[in-house]
Order: sequence, then structure tokens, then C-alpha cells
Amino acid sequence: MKDLIQGILKFQREEFPKLSALFQELATQQSPSTLFIACSDSRVEPALLTQSEPGKLFVIRNAGNIVPAYAVQPGGVSASVEYAVAGLKVRDIVICGHSNCGAMTAVAMCQCLDHMPSVAEWLEHASSARKISLARPHASDRERVDDMVRQNVIEQLAHLRTHPCVAQALAERRIALHGWYYDIGTGAIDALDGKSGRFVPLAEHPDVNATEMAA
Repeated sequence: MKDLIQGILKFQREEFPKLSALFQELATQQSPSTLFIACSDSRVEPALLTQSEPGKLFVIRNAGNIVPAYAVQPGGVSASVEYAVAGLKVRDIVICGHSNCGAMTAVAMCQCLDHMPSVAEWLEHASSARKISLARPHASDRERVDDMVRQNVIEQLAHLRTHPCVAQALAERRIALHGWYYDIGTGAIDALDGKSGRFVPLAEHPDVNATEMAA
């Protein structure tokens, strides 16, 4: 906690003055362009990763960067998606998985989660991705987990499309969907090409997106 407090004091002393005009503008309004859905993992920092200033990203974070399919009784993720899309009118949605994800490792390796029943129930939202990944051969445990992370991104994008606000925005062509795999060790990002269903290096394909998913 001492480190956190020291960080706050340093922010107030050194960083806030540099962006004081921006914070004055943001004090009464926000207009983020992107809804960024990421894992809660402490190694994943959306603003740092994208080099975005405050006010640019509307962020949802949870274990496994999961978006439950739309239900009559909405939860916190559904409410946040709806607010971002219908209220803030974001133009892009990114679902970002990452290497060495603890949640996806548990799913891919069929780890016992009896001691964390809430986590186990939450990860059932990745059940389709698990079935696909487990049916494939993998050369190593790391390859199996990486495949699980990617399949989970694809499944969560499918869940996202079930939300009425997202379906409407897609029909009106005012939003684009993106699926990313972030490698923590290298900083590289692979992006889902919706037309081919494959992940490709974002640095080489900066315009790729997952809006039009392959059949």
C-alpha cells in the first residue's frame, strides 16, 4: 500500500500537471472511441499497451476477458457493454486475450477448481472454446493454452454479437469488432481476421478486424 500511495503522490506532483488541460475537459464528460475488454491479469495494461491517454478507452476487465451471452437478467458485463455501445457510442470493441492466462490455463489443462467454485462457474462461459481446443492435437502444454486463449477470444466475440445493442450497431455499420492475442513476453499482438478465421500479426495487418466472421 505504501508503494501505491507513493505512486499517487508522484502522479499528483509530476504527471497530473502535464495533462491538466485534458483532465479539466474530462472532469465533466467522456467520449471514448473504443470498448476494450481485457483480462484482469495484473500484467495486462490496456492503456499502456495501446499508448492511450485517459478518456480514449472504456475498459471492462474480468478473469478470462469473458463476455457472457445476452440474458434477460443482465450482469455487470452486459450493463457495461450496453452503456458503452448505446450510451457512449463507441466505434470499436476489442476483446483481448493474452499469453500465460491463468483462467484459460485452468480450462485448457482441465485443472480442478473445486476450491474456487465461483471461478469454475464463470469459466463455463468458455465451454465451447474448451471443446474445440481439447479436440485438437497440440505439441506442448503451452501450445494448448495459447490455442485455448485464441478460441476463447473467438467465443467471446460470438457472445458479444448476441447483445441487442451490439447487433443493432453492427447492422447499422457503426461499429467494428476486434479479437486480439497479446504476447506478454514479446509485446506482439496477433489479430483475428474475421474473413479467414485466423490470427495474423497486427503489425503486418493493421487494418484487419473480426467484424465479418467466416462461416
